[in-house]
Amino acid sequence: MADDFTFSITTTRFDENYTPSENSRATTNFANLARGEHRQENLRNTLTMINQRFNDLADWDNPNGDRYAVELEIISVQLEFAAEGADQQFPLLEVLDIWVVDRHTGERHHGIVGNNFSSYVRDYDFSVVLPAAKASGSAIPQDFGDLHGKLFEHFLDSDAYRERFTAAPVICISVSTSRTYRRTGNHHPILGIEYQQDAPALTDEYFGKMGLRARYFMPRGSAAPFAFYFRGDLLGDYTPLQLIGTISAMETFQKIYRPEIYNANSAAPAVYQPTLEQNDYSRTQIAYDRVERSQLAVIQGKFTEEHFITPHKDTLERWASNYAVSIA
Repeated sequence: MADDFTFSITTTRFDENYTPSENSRATTNFANLARGEHRQENLRNTLTMINQRFNDLADWDNPNGDRYAVELEIISVQLEFAAEGADQQFPLLEVLDIWVVDRHTGERHHGIVGNNFSSYVRDYDFSVVLPAAKASGSAIPQDFGDLHGKLFEHFLDSDAYRERFTAAPVICISVSTSRTYRRTGNHHPILGIEYQQDAPALTDEYFGKMGLRARYFMPRGSAAPFAFYFRGDLLGDYTPLQLIGTISAMETFQKIYRPEIYNANSAAPAVYQPTLEQNDYSRTQIAYDRVERSQLAVIQGKFTEEHFITPHKDTLERWASNYAVSIA
């Protein structure tokens, strides 16, 4: 099983000069921002928003609100099959790694890896498999997301991950527009007010197969709660600066991508139903093509089917079956 394929990691600095690699999914938040005639302005404004939000939350011993600077790296994970032939390598996923620079001391603090999550196989599942099931009137397949989840967990247990990262990842995304969220009495000093979801969404089940569970928090000054997907103890495993790094980066992306929710002019009430249909929000000065993003997801899903799922079907099925036995 271990010899079927290996993982490798490459990194790309996300700054105002960032240019997406050929293997980056075009629908990734940061790749979408780095396109068009205003690409450098988009990137510069995005980084400014992240830094300002970080200093807003990290306000202790920070009277001028400029003590910290956030540095971002895109972590690209490539899967390489042991057998020779076409499509031997495949760009499996991308996440974001965060570093925090303390301008007072010169120290660099490693933040949380994960944050944004980009996956070609997820595009295949949600843009090829799921629509096909709906079109035929079939139920969602029982094994929906199984392969993706096993590949993700296998990567986290790999030498490639463990040699670089000591802590488990945290993925931070938007709450679901198909669910209702209710405020609880729990309040965390950094993550803010905790909300509970009325029922699991398909995304929760999908991340569950990746070994991740969800909690929902609305940080101070945010307009809506975020979904945090994690292993272990979200509240105990990370420092305040690490949590603030994730909040500042992912809130900025969500303000750009979903301003109706995260750049709304009023904060989420005690009982909250997220919607993209409301008009009481402000737009950022950053260009983002949400329609194109949805269209590209289909193209990328079909690319995955052609270059990963189909040519390596036997290997992947054998590996997934053996993996299930090995962890039983």
